Amino acid sequence: MQHQKLATIEDVAAIAGVSIATVSRAINEPTKVADETRRRVTQAIAQTGYTTNAMARSLRMRRSNMILILAPDVGDPNFSNILVGLETEASKRGYGVLIGNTQNDPARETDYLRFISSNQADGLILFTGHLPYGFGSEGGESRLPPMVAVNEPVSNSDVPFVGVDNFEGSRVAAEHLISQGHRRIAFIGHSTSKAVNVLREQGYRAALEGHGIAIDPRLILDGDGTTESGRAATEHMFVRDVLPTAFLCVNDATALGVIIALTARRYELPRQFSVMGFDDITFASFVSPSLTTMKQPRLKIGEEAMDLLLALLEGKSVERKQVLLRSELIVRNSVGQVGRS
Repeated sequence: MQHQKLATIEDVAAIAGVSIATVSRAINEPTKVADETRRRVTQAIAQTGYTTNAMARSLRMRRSNMILILAPDVGDPNFSNILVGLETEASKRGYGVLIGNTQNDPARETDYLRFISSNQADGLILFTGHLPYGFGSEGGESRLPPMVAVNEPVSNSDVPFVGVDNFEGSRVAAEHLISQGHRRIAFIGHSTSKAVNVLREQGYRAALEGHGIAIDPRLILDGDGTTESGRAATEHMFVRDVLPTAFLCVNDATALGVIIALTARRYELPRQFSVMGFDDITFASFVSPSLTTMKQPRLKIGEEAMDLLLALLEGKSVERKQVLLRSELIVRNSVGQVGRS
């Protein structure tokens, strides 16, 4: 039997009509190669069946061109579109991504860090809101790799953050409710531990104070961002007989819980109560009434986060350690004017 000779980088270079160095650059640093040249190299690779030995290159260069993404819940409606932005930008720059679904389990998180310690990943994207477990602890890796936090900033750290301006977005949301005549506005999502919730509550408070509206602490209820927390908070208000005319929710999932509770009590929305969310996840336009909310630029968040991380990996000077993008007010049918029948 005859064994077919494996294609080499020299074969690719000869067919593409370029140097070996150009082939290497087209594979490892595609953005530094002209589009036409990159196209010829890609066609030559496909024609010859040439494959690079990624493991050998990783050991030699101590670089894998892979990024590890740690997320507590890949089922989060905000995750998928941010991931598209992350992967798109990484691909443009010759990088791939690995996804670690930690499920808020420190053991799983520590286990995923083997990709860093074994040079199978060069940097981290954190959706977790904290530094990865296992770094700096006894028996753990002491050196922190380049990392960028997304969605939830890492408290008390210098980790760069890319996300939406939660304070300003919530302020705009509350301003919209005020513009419709609402003065008794509930906020559901109070938390002392989640930075996103804290900032969105601060935006709500700033809007009310800016219009001379007294803040009623009875209208600020705890919430963990789940649909059940929105439903439970609404029921709690009815039990205490402390009712607003509008609900500003920390996210869309919470708003859905509020709508479920009010609909179960046969209230007509938005004539009797207005409900506003934050994030503009997929169901927001399909729930009845369709949800007025603040839209996160999730694709852009992913692109900006990956661009920042790759700049850090390339040793570039990064001026902005915090990139805050604006959310967009999406007006639908769940908010109405006070007293309008």
